Amino acid sequence: MELITTEEAFREAVNAEGVTVAIFKTTWCPDCHYIEPFMPDVEANYGSRIRFLQIDRDDMPDLCSELNILGIPSFIAFKKGTELVRFVNKLRKSREEIETFLNRALEVSDALPS
Repeated sequence: MELITTEEAFREAVNAEGVTVAIFKTTWCPDCHYIEPFMPDVEANYGSRIRFLQIDRDDMPDLCSELNILGIPSFIAFKKGTELVRFVNKLRKSREEIETFLNRALEVSDALPS
């Protein structure tokens, strides 16, 4: 997972041709730590189709405010700078829920005109 530390790097990444999923986390969030054991495997399973970014919400508060990131971890899928779909709530996220979100992001991407 690619660690993003500047708004410039974030904007460059989400403007890419393919699907990019930004995951907003913090170091103090227990639900963020809950997903850590299985996320490398999830990323490997989708790695050829999705680029994964990690953003620490506390390091980029202005961007998170702009994107209305309230609960963490939060997931937002982008393609060519456009938000496709988001998975944002204050609840713990299971692997199944995350994979459902990722599949939905790919479906939305595929439905867009080329």
